Amino acid sequence: MAGGSSVRRWDVSPREAVALQRELREQVVLQPPPGLRVERIAGADVSTEKGRPTGFGGIVVLDAERLTPVAQAGSAVELTFPYVPGLLSFRELPVVAAAWGRLKVRPDVLVFDGHGIAHPRRLGIASHGGLLFGIPSIGCAKSLLVGSYERLGEARGSTAPLVHKGEVVGMAVRTRRAVQPVYVSPGHLMDLPTAVELVLKASPRFREPETTRHAHRLVNALRRADGEAAELELE
Repeated sequence: MAGGSSVRRWDVSPREAVALQRELREQVVLQPPPGLRVERIAGADVSTEKGRPTGFGGIVVLDAERLTPVAQAGSAVELTFPYVPGLLSFRELPVVAAAWGRLKVRPDVLVFDGHGIAHPRRLGIASHGGLLFGIPSIGCAKSLLVGSYERLGEARGSTAPLVHKGEVVGMAVRTRRAVQPVYVSPGHLMDLPTAVELVLKASPRFREPETTRHAHRLVNALRRADGEAAELELE
């Protein structure tokens, strides 16, 4: 994993986590690496269930042209950080990191089901995760955390800048005609135009990109399998 020790600190209080986000955001690079070629694009997701102490993480790597899976890895990790809006990465990134450690094929870009810099302190899970893994990353979320946007066209591919406190932090992107947009923001080693281009390319049919859809199916399957195993043990 990339980054200094601070990017891998999870044993913090919510107050300390906020301070750490302000420190880490200074390390975020909002520009892709020179000559970035995206042959493999991956999705990361985490599934949790109220009342259960375990988070189930997954990363699925897709061929960027065919959008078919080429590798995947999952994890089950005890959740140690509470659910606090704006601090999702401290709860979920340890789960994703365990899956990353098992992944045999590295992607060129990692798409998170969450936000990048479209975040109160400009360090959502996609930015924190990009720093942690040292990889170009994108946030693609289903709901807004911060910011607002003007009227968005109905056609697929329509976009509207997402503005927070006078700063463009992301883009509302229509991936399907007349369907609710997704909210795209750069994570790390990424700019907004490239992030939008890659999300649209990865979303040929549905609202969510195929990266998120595959990762979501994986983590939910892991959670269900674990629940069924637990029930069998009780019988």
